[in-house]
Amino acid sequence: MTDFEPKIVAFCCNYCAFAAADLAGAMRLQYPPNVRIVRLPCTGKVDALHLLRAFEDGADGVFVAGCMEGECHFIQGNLRARKRVDYVKRLLIEIGVEPERVEMFNLSSAMGGRFAEICEEMTSRIKQFGPNPVERQKGDAGK
Repeated sequence: MTDFEPKIVAFCCNYCAFAAADLAGAMRLQYPPNVRIVRLPCTGKVDALHLLRAFEDGADGVFVAGCMEGECHFIQGNLRARKRVDYVKRLLIEIGVEPERVEMFNLSSAMGGRFAEICEEMTSRIKQFGPNPVERQKGDAGK
C-alpha cells in the first residue's frame, strides 16, 4: 500500500478556510495534491448527507474547515457543522469504518500555513487507514 494516494474532500467556508487555502497558495506553501476543495458560503450549509456522499463517491477522507469557533460570519454555522461532523463520526463507527476519516477544523483567513498542515495531517492519517472501505461499486452507480 505504499503507492496508495488518498482522495480527500475538504468542505471549506468562503470567508475563512477557503481564504486560508488561497493564502497557502499565494505563499507557495507545499502540501499534498490529494485534497479537493468544495467552497461553501458557510460550513453551516454542509449536511451529514454531503459528507457521507463524498465517501460513497470514492473519497478516502473528508474534512470540514470553517471559521474560528465563535467567529462565524453566519453566527452559528460552524457550530452546526461540528455537530454534523460528530454525527457522521458516530455513523462511521456503527458501520465499522474509522471515524478519524472525517474531521472538523477551525481556521482564520490568515492561517494559510495551518491549512497546509491540515492537508498534510489528513493525507498522512488516511494513508495509514488505506483505501475507503465503503466506496460504492462502479456498477451500482445509478441504483
